[in-house]
Amino acid sequence: MSADTGHAGHHPQPKNRRELALLALGALGIVYGDIGTSPLYSLKEAYTGHWSVAPTHDHILGVMSLIFWAINFVVSFKYIGFVLRADNKGEGGILALLALIRPRTGASRGHIVLLSLGLFGAALLYGDGVITPAISVLGAVEGLTVKQAAPWLEPYVLWIAVAIIGGLFWVQSHGTEKVGRIFGPVTAIWFISIALLGIRGILMNPGVLAAANPLYAVRFFIHDGATALLVLSAVVLTITGGEALYADMGHFGRRPIRLAWWGLVLPSLLLNYFGQSALLLTDPTLANNPFYNLVPAPLLYPMIAIATAAACIASQALISGAFSLTQQAVQLGFSPRVTIVHTSSTARGQIYIPEVNKALGVACVLLVLSFQSSTNLAGAYGIAVTGTMLITSLLFYRVAIDRFHWDRWKAALLLGVFLVVDVAFLVANLPKIPQGGWFPLAAAAGVYLLMTTWKKGRARLAQINRDVSLPLPAFIEDIGQKPPVRVPGVAVFLTSVPGMAPPVLLHHLKHNKVLHQKVIMMSALTRDVPFVDEEERLECHEMGQGFWQVIVRTGFMETPDIPAVLRRLDDADIRESPGTVGVMQTSFFLGRETLLPMIRKKGKRLPPEARFMSTWRKKLFIVMTRNARSATSFFGLPPNRVVELGAQIQI
Repeated sequence: MSADTGHAGHHPQPKNRRELALLALGALGIVYGDIGTSPLYSLKEAYTGHWSVAPTHDHILGVMSLIFWAINFVVSFKYIGFVLRADNKGEGGILALLALIRPRTGASRGHIVLLSLGLFGAALLYGDGVITPAISVLGAVEGLTVKQAAPWLEPYVLWIAVAIIGGLFWVQSHGTEKVGRIFGPVTAIWFISIALLGIRGILMNPGVLAAANPLYAVRFFIHDGATALLVLSAVVLTITGGEALYADMGHFGRRPIRLAWWGLVLPSLLLNYFGQSALLLTDPTLANNPFYNLVPAPLLYPMIAIATAAACIASQALISGAFSLTQQAVQLGFSPRVTIVHTSSTARGQIYIPEVNKALGVACVLLVLSFQSSTNLAGAYGIAVTGTMLITSLLFYRVAIDRFHWDRWKAALLLGVFLVVDVAFLVANLPKIPQGGWFPLAAAAGVYLLMTTWKKGRARLAQINRDVSLPLPAFIEDIGQKPPVRVPGVAVFLTSVPGMAPPVLLHHLKHNKVLHQKVIMMSALTRDVPFVDEEERLECHEMGQGFWQVIVRTGFMETPDIPAVLRRLDDADIRESPGTVGVMQTSFFLGRETLLPMIRKKGKRLPPEARFMSTWRKKLFIVMTRNARSATSFFGLPPNRVVELGAQIQI
């Protein structure tokens, strides 16, 4: 197995120790916010959740041993040690990994299965993006109900959480650039605080440190059997941020993420879990909320405030992740066009998508009102986490063979080790499905259905357009033989298939019987990399008869900017007077299709090409097409320079 096998990527490269430290500080808030708030509710679930054990001496040491080794195996060994190597030009996350294994030619059955699993894993992350704000904020606010705080506020905890979550989603449209600067320092304060609390607890009963011995976990399984397996559904809550750690790699790079983990996050988490366990060894009756019961009474309110801030930061990381995931899905062809607002003039990864924000916000509030406590939500959380981690292991195996060129037996051996743990966690969470685990599965199934419907529908539409298009060289040759009237100016025809004369061009010539003196056939293509180098972004060829073929390449984390492309073309002598004719003197021609589902008539079968999807999915695709953001606004075109030509297409 090789050492670091990934690409250098586009993430920041620290030039000195100071820059490395600053990046590591920034990573605390964005990368580790999710796993950092897990102590609020994780250990409590082991002793008061739906499948819990009594807080006896042996159980406390056994559960703590499981937590110690789960964190070190899944996060330290699997994600920090191996998965972070599987970067796509510096970017991580399940869709980046999916793009890395997509075959350049025909896909085998195994690849198709992996691609489908990867897509479902990406869909699971949307469920995670809904559950994380709900459970983190509820877990923080529930500190008000402990007896030293304000138990009289218990009836209002739900509404306080709803108000905080509502405010969190409301501020998204303003961007996170300014408030994001305090994410790292606030999260650092949080980790230092929970570490100090942990030390306080350990001093109460230092014998708890014996739980670092894996024999306590083994004995727990031997003595309690199936009960111990079910307790893993609470233990998995301690590692919920592993996938977020990998997904946010592109913002900071491997070195800062690893430095933050080993330097502060891991010690703080372990100290706090050991401290909570030591508290329970001293007084098992405090298992109702061991985190807040560990806090000295005078510091309880400040700790609730810090915990709430940390929960909001953890939620922000997942919400921003959902925005980035949606942008990637749009560019990779799994989602309709959406409104992508760039909220930072310097950080290209900071975006806001109002459609996604509204959907997540409504779903999150409904989730809080439905489940009403962090304990109930814990049942929904584990399935999303374990499912995604299992899929990541399978995809990493493929990357290790195809990209890292490992021997199959070495990759299979590592995969086997990963799967033993991943499958154990998944099996432990299966009984939670009736208690809430159905939610992330239902959400993922819905998102997966939408993504695959869109992908299949667009592929069929592209095939129909190719069938009615003409090869561009043949069309240009025909123009030379039968020249139409040419009018001054520049016309841009957007087409998804380079080298073909699109239907909108044919319709324009058929009905208007004129062509502009300069005609640009422009295709915006997405590559399987997050960002495209500037020298590879633009390709321009003169085709003759005033026609030019322009290909714009973007990465799956970029949005095409057609006006910016035209400004670059000023230097390519495409315009009649380079550098003087701007976007406002260019006409853009777009096709607008009205889609109609092909219905089977009585006694007759549909033609084979119309049986690519069932009728109800065709209707779903048509609804998605109608509600997709227009190409005019998505590509940043001036509306008063756009001409749309409609056509009816049966699918």
